[in-house]
Amino acid sequence: MTKFLALTAMLALPAVAAVAQAPMTAPTYVMKAGAGDQYEIQSSRLLLASTKNAKLRSFAAMMVADHTKSTADVKAAAMRADLHPAPPKLDAMGAKNIAALRATTGTARDRLYVEQQKAAHQRALTLHEAYSQTGTAAPLKTTAAAIAPVVQTHIGELSSM
Repeated sequence: MTKFLALTAMLALPAVAAVAQAPMTAPTYVMKAGAGDQYEIQSSRLLLASTKNAKLRSFAAMMVADHTKSTADVKAAAMRADLHPAPPKLDAMGAKNIAALRATTGTARDRLYVEQQKAAHQRALTLHEAYSQTGTAAPLKTTAAAIAPVVQTHIGELSSM
């Protein structure tokens, strides 16, 4: 029975991988990119209002600037792709993370912010790289490809915090 279950699981893996590799639609990419940017902007503004850490203040200011720019870039690319996206909004995870930051103060907030940023940037990098490779709208693919290296730079900055 155990061998049968192992064989069944191995046979199911390619099907799971195929589903994971399905191209993301342009509206879904725009929504996810916007939600990620909103989290970055809102969490960074929250941190800027409270942190005394100069390095984190500098990073948070860069997050506000860079993610405001990427939101504008994605919106412009969406318009070129004949999409008319709604204004970006936080997704459930972003809202939960913002609430957790609001509930924390001082250096504990600083630590939580860095932890959340590391996870959020990994998700963002995966999103932009995947869309740049398998996306369905050329203007958005180009924009995703341009955003991915910026996100990679942010990940590099976070690794030293």
